[in-house]
Amino acid sequence: MGRPRQICARRVLALLTLALAAACQGPPEVRWHEPDAYPERLSDWGLLAHRQAGVVLGRGVVPYEIATPLFSDHALKLRTVYLPAEGRMTYRAQDAFELPVGSIVTKTFFYPIGADAGGKAMAVAAAGWSGDPADLTPSAYRLVETRLLVRQADGWHALPYVWDGDDAYLRLTGALLPMTLAIGGQPTALPYVVPARSECAGCHATDHASGRLSLIGLKARHVNRPYPGHADSQLATWAQRGLLAGLPDAAAWPAAADWQNPEATAAERARAYLDVNCGHCHSPTGPAATSGMHLDIHTTASRPLGICKPPIAAGRGSGGHRYGIVPGQPDASILVYRMETRDPATRMPETGRSVVHQAGVELVRDWIAQLPGECV
Repeated sequence: MGRPRQICARRVLALLTLALAAACQGPPEVRWHEPDAYPERLSDWGLLAHRQAGVVLGRGVVPYEIATPLFSDHALKLRTVYLPAEGRMTYRAQDAFELPVGSIVTKTFFYPIGADAGGKAMAVAAAGWSGDPADLTPSAYRLVETRLLVRQADGWHALPYVWDGDDAYLRLTGALLPMTLAIGGQPTALPYVVPARSECAGCHATDHASGRLSLIGLKARHVNRPYPGHADSQLATWAQRGLLAGLPDAAAWPAAADWQNPEATAAERARAYLDVNCGHCHSPTGPAATSGMHLDIHTTASRPLGICKPPIAAGRGSGGHRYGIVPGQPDASILVYRMETRDPATRMPETGRSVVHQAGVELVRDWIAQLPGECV
């Protein structure tokens, strides 16, 4: 009986040693890759690690949040930015910050894990999360995908990685991930779509003339907010840490409204929601510039905003309605119709959602209902 006990004791000791080693693991080291050598595994970048104790960010990787996030089928998101040694972001008042070659921006999409009546695990639509990567444990959250924007000498490169177990894998052609999503307690079939690398330009080529990819969320108005657990604005924190250059006095910082903030007006919240969800395409320079409907925050004139403007080439996407926005009449507005439909040929945004964001639709409805005037 002595030898089996010795073997058992050695196994227990080995398991304890492995557990202790895992617990003592520090943050991974970020590793740079050239365009012709992008790795198959996300872990080879060293940007984040998915462990039993939660997500651990790589050394020098900084998390951030934006005031009003893009809706993506109720997925929650962990956003990070990595800058090379001595590198700094350069402040811009309206456009995306300039980041040096060697920078990497990531966005990880995930869902809380729940169970249906039969005990089957399913994704759950949630209003938010703590903001602490350590809370993203495998037992509580399902990581779905991590998108990278990598700043190379010739511009930004987009890379989609799909999670499988404790690592994610490069999927240049995208992926379709059928899952069940609980929305308001009701199970809903969700064909979750990971965009192909070539499809990233649909949103990130914010200047259709050049076709070059650009950042969307890293703009002063979006990141001028505290990161969860901190009192100061991310802008001030980054400047103090030497990560952001050219920051003006605080009085000059623009700020987008939080779409869920009850202290902001319906107009402020709806315009912020449309800006981040639609404005990168529907702007004077975006891919949807030819529509003549500009939903970016800088457009203030009624006709370019879509108020009483007939569609140029919407086809059946108009839903039989005459104008993009009809003051006081949400149900007569093309904008509301396209936000409410799930038809892939007519829904807006075209990519990034398969289900309807009811709360977003209701916000835009409230705003349109309060608009004065009429279309004649």
